[in-house]
Amino acid sequence: MRSRQYGADVLASGRRRPKGSGQREVPAVEAERGLVVEDSEGRFCGAVVGYENGAVVLEDRHGKRRVFPLAPAAFLLEGQPVTLVPPVLLGPAGPAGPARTASGSVAAPAAERARAKVARASRIYVEGKHDAELVEKIWGDDLRDVGVVVEYLEGIDDLPAIVSSFSPGPGRRLGVLVDHLVAGSKETRIAASVRSGDVLIVGHPFIDIWAAVRPSAVGIAAWPDVPPGQPWKEGVLRAIGWPPEVPAAWQRILRSVRSYTDLEPTLLGRVEELIDFVTSPES
Repeated sequence: MRSRQYGADVLASGRRRPKGSGQREVPAVEAERGLVVEDSEGRFCGAVVGYENGAVVLEDRHGKRRVFPLAPAAFLLEGQPVTLVPPVLLGPAGPAGPARTASGSVAAPAAERARAKVARASRIYVEGKHDAELVEKIWGDDLRDVGVVVEYLEGIDDLPAIVSSFSPGPGRRLGVLVDHLVAGSKETRIAASVRSGDVLIVGHPFIDIWAAVRPSAVGIAAWPDVPPGQPWKEGVLRAIGWPPEVPAAWQRILRSVRSYTDLEPTLLGRVEELIDFVTSPES
């Protein structure tokens, strides 16, 4: 996926459509999500975020969206005219290969997906609402296919009580994803107190699940460092210049995540490990 990082002056005169190009053939470019282009007049620059009725939706650095028809030579890519075409989609047959879920797994046949499934006794817990929404967006289809329910903690301090109430055992496993699971942390101490053969606790090193989303997916160069003692989310929003509204910011981040390629590998491996644990033959 191409970077959505924007330059300092997207409407600078040096980026206008070159004159005198004659009848030169205009190349066709697949409009991959995240591709940054300008309209042919140089009036709007944004990243591809979707499609509506045969047109492409662009979002600029301020979150403003506009819809443009997929007309010939209607866009500029790095200052050069191009014709955007929809990317080749994965399908159930043909050279593109089998249909896949957002996690990259081969999707189950439609008839099988439509069949009601009994939920397993085993469960996966994540630390917060944002974690649960991100897991649902990427692994939701996979989890429904295997009958695994995901719930979220109100906080890591509640974990011992939840494990005790859940009563894990053979055929009733519990997998838990914890934020900021690093050596010497409170989270690590609590996790160690409840681990067992039927309870797997894994974590990622990020202070918040937001940072497990690749910066390029949301159009920033990197997640900023927030000084200790300051609320992390609010500090991030100030640093990147977004409005100071955490719920709206999270929805913007979540919309930017379309597949596993938009997440950091550290998170991907931990979630896959949990799914394997709660769906193993022993569970």
